[in-house]
Formats: sequence, structure tokens, C-alpha cells
Amino acid sequence: MRLSILAATAAILAASATADDHTVNRPGDLSLERVFASPSLDGPAPRQAKLSPDGRYLTLLRNREDERERYDLWGFDVSTGEWSMLIDSEALGSGRELSEDEKMQRERARVGNLKGIISYQWASDGSGVLVPLDGDLYFVELHAEFIDETGHAQTGSVPRQLTDTEATELNPKLSPKAGYVSFVRDRQLWVGEVGKEPAPITPKEGETIRWGEAEFVAQEEMSRLTGYWWGQNDQRIAVQRTDESPVGIVTRAAIGATGTKVFDQRYPVAGSDNAFVELFVMDPDGGNRVKVDLGGETDIYLARVNWGPDDYLYVQRQNRAQTVLDMLKVDPATGESEIWFTENAARDDYWINLSDNYRFLADGSLLWWSERDGYGHFYRFDGEDWLRLTGGASPTTSLVGVNEETGEFFYQATADVLTQQIYRATLDGSGQPQLLTDSDFVNSASMDAKGRTLYVTRSKTDQSSQSYLADTSGARLTWIEENALDTDHPYAPFLASHVTPEYGTVGAKDGTELHWMMLKPEMEPGKRYPVFYYHYSGPGPQIVDKGWQGALAQAIVDKGYIYFALDNRGTANRGVDFEQPLYRAMGGVEVRDQKVGAEYLKTLDFVDPDKIALYGWSYGGYMTLKQLQADPGLYAAGISGAPVTKWELYDTHYTERYMGNPREVPEAYEAASAIPDANMISDPLLLIHGMADDNVVFENSSELISVLQEGNVPFEMMLYPGYTHRVAGENISPHLWNTIFRFLKAHGVTPPE
Repeated sequence: MRLSILAATAAILAASATADDHTVNRPGDLSLERVFASPSLDGPAPRQAKLSPDGRYLTLLRNREDERERYDLWGFDVSTGEWSMLIDSEALGSGRELSEDEKMQRERARVGNLKGIISYQWASDGSGVLVPLDGDLYFVELHAEFIDETGHAQTGSVPRQLTDTEATELNPKLSPKAGYVSFVRDRQLWVGEVGKEPAPITPKEGETIRWGEAEFVAQEEMSRLTGYWWGQNDQRIAVQRTDESPVGIVTRAAIGATGTKVFDQRYPVAGSDNAFVELFVMDPDGGNRVKVDLGGETDIYLARVNWGPDDYLYVQRQNRAQTVLDMLKVDPATGESEIWFTENAARDDYWINLSDNYRFLADGSLLWWSERDGYGHFYRFDGEDWLRLTGGASPTTSLVGVNEETGEFFYQATADVLTQQIYRATLDGSGQPQLLTDSDFVNSASMDAKGRTLYVTRSKTDQSSQSYLADTSGARLTWIEENALDTDHPYAPFLASHVTPEYGTVGAKDGTELHWMMLKPEMEPGKRYPVFYYHYSGPGPQIVDKGWQGALAQAIVDKGYIYFALDNRGTANRGVDFEQPLYRAMGGVEVRDQKVGAEYLKTLDFVDPDKIALYGWSYGGYMTLKQLQADPGLYAAGISGAPVTKWELYDTHYTERYMGNPREVPEAYEAASAIPDANMISDPLLLIHGMADDNVVFENSSELISVLQEGNVPFEMMLYPGYTHRVAGENISPHLWNTIFRFLKAHGVTPPE
């Protein structure tokens, strides 16, 4: 009954308060509706930029001005400097609803909200690209000759449909020599010569056996979205076989607007059994199948699989505790394996962060990223000895490319904590790394397979994302998206009120330097202003940097709030010792560090010390709860979105990496839980959750709701039927954010008159 009353109350408040909220902004200020409308205020947001094997084309997925979440395939002819749309997703696609498996894979890849084309693959000879669209596959020939409507011969892109079924083709690939197309359908791996009918090459074994698919935790937590790997010469395929029967079933009720669908989802919660994963090598027709020896211990993670230049298979095997990673060298003819080398965690009380920052070189050596000295750096391994290639207290963060002809590799690294830059270094360790990018920007980059051309993406506080092609010295060859903030840019009407962030540091209780960012509204002398305190706080994402902060932060500032964020210990890009305090202690050091941020804010004469409001989503939602519990009265209010409330409800690979196994350290899980002290929350709380969330399942919030209700603790909530962990869209997003600001207004967390 209380749920229905709260929902009705929220609806009444929405109807009565929306008009008031929409009149707060002054002319030229941003409304929340405009922030999420099309065209995007950030300008174009291209995805998956790739250089063709012959270097002639740069292809990318570009979103539309009138539908920001729909992407089409575009090509840039490097020789002519001309753009052309290669595939119009709306014209070519069927609009057919995707299967549940593909929807879930898209959620794992964080592209569940996107429409149209979300991925593609170049043929190795540069003749065209393989494109999945609306559950079917197309091969687009880029230099095909055809007769146009007027009867004239033309040369251009011609799409050819490869599949046309009601089933979905998951994880489609072209083989390296472009002789075959492969995909997963109905839990089997299918292979066929391009242009011919594909057939399954693995058996059909029941509902709990999947061939060629990555298991849930590999997709969600290990950044491994595929479960099969082609050899270089189209002759052999390594294929994962997954038995999900050991994995417990979570009955997930996807509560929608007009009904509820119930899914029995295999979800390995912390401390429970994982899927049983095996690896086989076979011919493209499924013949000559051999099983890979992954060792006697079966409770392991299949982290990465690659074919080496010597035609051996290299498998990264991670132990359950994620403290040891073995690189196995596998004979594909027999499946026999040996340990090539072992990587251990940098500390006894730490873990191994998986990465894709490695490359097998033509001479059989390996370019490898490791945190073994306390910071992420690159090494070269020749089978016996290690050669260190980078060093220092500024961690490298990703491998960009390798040019073996010139003996160079390119990488991204933290420059001054707040920016990322691109560097060039030698594969023999000689000389000093060279900076290739503008240090005023936050940069990222990718390269073609031979490391000849850089595709650089960058932004800074007063410039939204730009991209360009550069040579190996970093010199810009041509803009891909200059995205200049001129009079024609969607953001132009709001430039007058654009606020540049300020940056600073405060000391944690142990003296560690913590970086913060602040955006201030237009303020009047003598007045104090409320703070919208944004945080994520968990392992991984760095929130405070000198990149473009987006339109949402500006809209919040335009409403008269100070926008503040701080990176606590546990976040990435500052080395092992900065991340380590989370080890078996989630909900501890982050709470204390964020408290330091709040206490600092209260010393500022322009901050209203009684109006500091917390907002966080996912891990940030969990942290909102923990902070309100730890320090009643410190914060004026808290917004908790899709929070984890009990880590026993979250998955094995993520949770046990930091917290250990709950069967071994139950006390760590008890201390980290947001449930036991839920009744200590005395400040206003708004709880938000998507009711079809398959990542942080709704049970996290339903248990919290029950405990708060049984304890007679007042709180408010907004639930979103049919939405998963990502509650977003052109209409839903402003609804969510208007709800947040109505909540703050109702509790007096408002700008001064």
C-alpha cells in the first residue's frame, strides 16, 4: 500500500511542479529537456572509427542530428577528403525487434540505448565491411560497380544481405582472409563461406550449453564480448563451450508499463559457482576438434584468447581470486598447453586488472602491460627475459598501436592526473618517449593495424569532443570532426553561460592528495549557494579531469547550483597504492574521502553548508547510502540511483576482485553492506531504480525499501517500469532529472532568492 501512495504522490508532484521547474532558467540557460534532445549539444559523437586495411577509408558510426541515438555507417575517402554515407540504417534495416540474447549483449556492451548500426568489421582485403543490422547480416562492397536508376554505370557501396531469418546472429565475424562469415545462433556457432549458406559447426546440447559465446561475467566484467577466435589463415577456430548449469538462477521480474515478464537468468552472485568454461580448437566445418588443456583447476576465468604469429594459441588463465594470471601456450593440433609466463598481483592485498594492452610481434615476442612495479607500464617479453619500455609514476593506461617497420609503439598515459596524452616510444627501449598530443586536452587514440596513422579524439573544458587523423609524429593530417563551437553549433545559444571548471586538491586523512572539480553558477556577493555533489566513488572511472563535462553539468549550474566532484582513493589512473585501499573494504575509504570533500566545501564562504546534496548512480548510488548512514546531518539530501545494497547480490568477477569470496571473508561483506545500517539514514533520501535492471537487480532496492519501511524511516522513490540499469532517453532522462530537482526543492536545497 505504501508503494502505491508514494507513486501517486510523486505523480501529483510531477504534474504540479513541472511548470515551476521550467521557468527557473533564464533566457539562454539550459533546460533539462534541451540537454537530452536532438541534436546533441555536444555535437557529433562518432563511434568505432576504423581505418581500412589499405588505408583508403576511415569509417565510423555517426549519429543523426534529428535522432541522436541512431547511428549510420559513414566513410571518409582519405585521398579525396570526401564523406559519404555507406549504409542508411533506417532505409536498409527491417526494424525487427531484437532477441532477448542480443538485447542482453547490448546491455553488457553499454550500447543498449543505441539504434541502427552499433558495430561492423572490415574485410582484410579492404573490399568491404560486415555489418549487423536489426538481427541480420550484410556485407557492404565499397568499390562495387552497379547500374543506377538512370542506366549509367557507377562505382560505390553496395550492401548484400547475407542472412534473413527471425533468429538473431550474435557476435558476427569475417574470418581473417575474408573467406568465411561466422556467428552464434541458438547457442551454436555457425560458419559459412561468404555468399553461401552457413551451417552450425558445434552441436546442439540443451538450454544450459552455449558454444561461441562469452559467459555473463566475461561480457559484464572482463571486457570480453566474444567466445570464439579465428586463426590467421582461416584454417582453425578456437571456440568456447560454456556449461551454465552450475550457475544459480535469479528470477528477474522485468516489470513493464503494461505487464511483467519473468526471466530465469543465470546470474553468478559473489561466492556462488561460476559457469564451467572449456576451450576447443576445430576446423571451419567443425572437424578435427581438440580440447585445450586449461589445467586441472576448473574454477578459473578464461580471460583472453589470441593466435600468435607462430600459429600457436595463447590463452590467459586467471585464478578465481584474480591474483594470478598464467599465459598458456597451446598447440592447436593437440590442445596440449604449457605456461609461457605468469603475472602476479603487484601486492599480496591487491588484484590483477585485466587489459587489452598487449600485442604479439612478428618475431614471436610480446609487448605486455603490467602493474608489477606499482604503476601500469609496458614491457617486452622474448620468451625468457623482460625488457622494460616505459617507467615512472605516471601510469600508462592503454596501448594505441604498433609500427613494427619503424620499431615503435604508441600508447596513452596519465600526464598530470587530470589529462591523458598520447606518446610514441621504441620497441627496443632506447630513447625517451615523445609526446604527440596537445597537453591542454584530454586525449585518446586508435590506429590502423600497421601503426601508420593515428585517429585522435580529444576535448577540454571549453571544447567538446574533436577528432582528427595524424601521422606518427602527431602532426594533424585532417579533421574528422572539428566540432568547432561556432554560431552553427547546437551549443552556441548557451555559450554565454558556459562555466569553466575550477580544480584543486584536498588531503585525505592519511595525507593522500585528492583532486576535485567545481563549476560555479553566477553568484552574488554575500550569498551562499547549494552544492550538487556528484560522485561515483567506486573502482575504475576517473570523474575529475580536464575534459568536456557535457551539457548536463552546465544545466545544473544554470539552475543556481555549484557542481562538485572529487576522486577518492580507489579510482583509476593513479597507480596500485591509490586503488588498493578498496581491498576487502568497499564502503570505507571512499566514504571517508568524500567526507573530506564535504568538509572542505563547508569552509567556503560562498557555499551554503546546510545545502550539500549527494547524487550517485550504481556504485555511486551505493555510496550515497553509505555516506548518509556514516554521517547523518553532514549532507542535506541524497539521491541514490540503482544502488548495490548487498555485495552478495552482485556478480563474482567484479565483487570478488575487490572483496574476496564471501564464503571466506563474510565479515568484509557484512561491513560493506548498505542494509544493516539503513535505519540510520535520517536525511532526505530519493531512491531511483529501473524495474527491469539485469545488472544491479531490483532486489537490491526492494530489500532496502522493505528495511526502511519496517524501520519507519521516511524516504521517497521513483521507479521506472521497463527500464534496465540505464534509465535514459529523450523523454525519460528529463523526467528523471526533473524528479531529482523537485525532490531537492521540496527539501529546501535550493539557490538563494
